[in-house]
Amino acid sequence: MLNNVDSSYFISFFLVFIILMIIVYKKYKEYSKNLFEKYKTPLDKEKIDEIIDISGYSYDERQDIFFSNIDAWQRKMGYCRLYDEAAAPLGMIIDCEPIYFEYDNKRWLIEFWKGQYDLCTGAEIGIYYTTGPDLDIPDFFNGTFYNAVKDEDFLEISFVLKRNNRTILKRKSRHWWLTGFRVGEFSEPEELTMDIKIVFKNRDMTNSFIKGLRNANYSYTEIVQRGNIIRLKFDKPHVEQPYTRNEKTDKIIQFKNKELCDKYELLTEAYDTFPEKLEILYKKSPDLYKEVLNIGRPKKLIEIYKELQKYIDSKEED
Repeated sequence: MLNNVDSSYFISFFLVFIILMIIVYKKYKEYSKNLFEKYKTPLDKEKIDEIIDISGYSYDERQDIFFSNIDAWQRKMGYCRLYDEAAAPLGMIIDCEPIYFEYDNKRWLIEFWKGQYDLCTGAEIGIYYTTGPDLDIPDFFNGTFYNAVKDEDFLEISFVLKRNNRTILKRKSRHWWLTGFRVGEFSEPEELTMDIKIVFKNRDMTNSFIKGLRNANYSYTEIVQRGNIIRLKFDKPHVEQPYTRNEKTDKIIQFKNKELCDKYELLTEAYDTFPEKLEILYKKSPDLYKEVLNIGRPKKLIEIYKELQKYIDSKEED
């Protein structure tokens, strides 16, 4: 047990330490600001918007999030199960919830995603369909390839993403791929929930989707229906997750993702606007700068799509 002298010394030392930490923090903020001025580059807002748009996204300044554009390059890639299997090895530890159903002579897929996308916490809702046969590519893929729906088949969709009941972001649009990503925010997938709302075209489509939810192990008590509007909460996945997701590798990848987020916060905490943050990353951490521009679905998935497309093209020629 500490005597009075030891206690006084400990308290004094602790107070001095706190004061020194405050001084160091203020000096660091001042230093970071000066560093930004010293390394200022021609990356103005117009240029930054252009860079982000090329990545397939736009920036919402009010929420400080990125979201996918309707005409994003990702649209032509469609969807297949391989994309979800590739997610974890590419640094994305995300929960996947595919809902399959049939409507209007098409096989439909509406899928929900939430989790950590490398440097971002985010969520997605994608809408796809197909009228074609399944693919059977030896030693590569056996399953269904879906196309993103056409403009006339967009649905009014929305979601609220929360972490431990705290709202992170909100998205609402008539879309084929509704997304939201917050750069530098770290989350475990199980901490996240999505409050989802989808407006369907008619009663038949609504009932078909409900059947798909039931096949995905949703109970009727988890589905709220009002006319052609369906509401549900996506928290714990109801279906089997990709084989590439397992506890040990998830921890390794999430450790790396947490380090990326911590580094982003360290380098950008002195700045209020995203253009300032992106600019300092451009000069001080090119690797992290590239990570920011690789928001959401990475372009490495294009390689998978190219292999699938080669097979599809060859079958069409036959």
